[in-house]
Amino acid sequence: MNSSLSKCLGGRTLFALLALSLSLSLGSTAQTALTRISVDNLTNSDSDHKTEVEPDSFAWGNTIVSAFHVARRPGSIGWGSGDVGFSTSIDGGATWHFGNLPGLTVNYKGGTYGAAADPSVAYDAKHGQWLISTLPLAGLSCCSLIGDVAVSRSTNGLNWGNPIIIDKTHLDDKNWTVCDNTTTSPFYGNCYTEWDQAFGSGDVLMSVSSDGGKTWGPGLASSDKAGGLGGEPLVQPNGTIIVPFEGGGIDVFSSTNGGVSWGRSQQIASINSHFVAAGLRNPNLPAASIDGAGKVFVVWSDCRFRSGCASNDIVMSTSSDGKTWSAVSRIPIDPTTSTVDHFIPGIGVDPATAGANAHITIVYYYYPNKSCTNTTCQLDVGFTTSVDGGATWTAGVKIAGPMKVGWLPNSDNGPMVADYIGVSYVNGNPFGIFPVAQANVGSVFSESMFTTKTPLPIALDTPRFSSVDDRPVPNPVSDHQMKFFYDDGGHREIPRTRWITNTSSE
Repeated sequence: MNSSLSKCLGGRTLFALLALSLSLSLGSTAQTALTRISVDNLTNSDSDHKTEVEPDSFAWGNTIVSAFHVARRPGSIGWGSGDVGFSTSIDGGATWHFGNLPGLTVNYKGGTYGAAADPSVAYDAKHGQWLISTLPLAGLSCCSLIGDVAVSRSTNGLNWGNPIIIDKTHLDDKNWTVCDNTTTSPFYGNCYTEWDQAFGSGDVLMSVSSDGGKTWGPGLASSDKAGGLGGEPLVQPNGTIIVPFEGGGIDVFSSTNGGVSWGRSQQIASINSHFVAAGLRNPNLPAASIDGAGKVFVVWSDCRFRSGCASNDIVMSTSSDGKTWSAVSRIPIDPTTSTVDHFIPGIGVDPATAGANAHITIVYYYYPNKSCTNTTCQLDVGFTTSVDGGATWTAGVKIAGPMKVGWLPNSDNGPMVADYIGVSYVNGNPFGIFPVAQANVGSVFSESMFTTKTPLPIALDTPRFSSVDDRPVPNPVSDHQMKFFYDDGGHREIPRTRWITNTSSE
């Protein structure tokens, strides 16, 4: 056991605690039963059916709402999917009800857009509204126009209205929505939607709604007009909005006045990444969550702890104010000498916990053997948990797979399972939402959204490990040329002159 696994708490192994019944053949000693929560029922001719990719989720009370791409359009045609779907549980994850968002695309109930992408889920407690923000696509192929930004509303997470357009420039990418649900916040009831003007200025923009998502203000940039992709805004209990994003590294800006204006951007950390085998689509966007006291956790995949950048770990940086960030730490899923390559993390924090008692779950994809090919790569889903604010973690446990890369739909920049995945806590119980693919049926795919039949286990007496003694390799260098883009298709590169290098927002 290497130094990163030297700190072990508890007496029983995690694997013995996970001998649950199986509904999908996972081929692992650590298994848990899965539930399929949706399926692609569209029939449009310009998509690969049956495919679903890229979920987000949010929980409030007993309700979990997830949203995702349905019917991915192949890279030979363009980008996006036939529609955005949802799957909702109103009983804490016991049962699920799925459907498609109406009025969004021409493929379902009167929509006008040719395709849609990038769903994000939020809940506005003040106005009692569930929100799914989307990117309805005005440009269906590369490379002059792309998307608008829209939001669909629901009072129960089951019945959705037609989308409300937030921005209609046809230039946008990678939207994300969050709401201020702290009753003592001076901005309680504000909702914030982020996107970047990928085919225009490249600026990361923020819009505010104070009426449950019915109307939205103009898109405003940070004070230094930061450019980037994949922002995930979070709201602290005091009303401060913190927006981690990717812009030449992992970067951030914030607002303390309810989105009237946005401060100067700063760098959280650089990115050093291992090239994921088999050309799998992986823009390596940050995933972020927040605990009950307002501490922000940002994770991404990075090879800085691996000699020669041999594979990616999931790494993390944290902040209590959005300005001062911790040094990058490694999530000790397995030893740094392992052959495992980890990527596309999703993170959730139990909002009823905080500080040294914060409960955190990370779900991620991985290759058990980083040195694989298009035909030999086996794609799995794993998870790890912490019950002490990220000080220690369980060993990584497989919950789905193996999947072959050939079972995945092809996007405009490689086989695609997701750019991000979701984790939400409901009544203290974590549920991951993730795509799982099985063998194609003839020329038809077999990829749907799944979760676990029961919450991901948080056994307090499970052995847990610390990476406190791990140190990055001196002068780490990626094994491929690092490039960053304004769009998730990898067409419009962010020039190095625009990379954010300052580590202070002042």
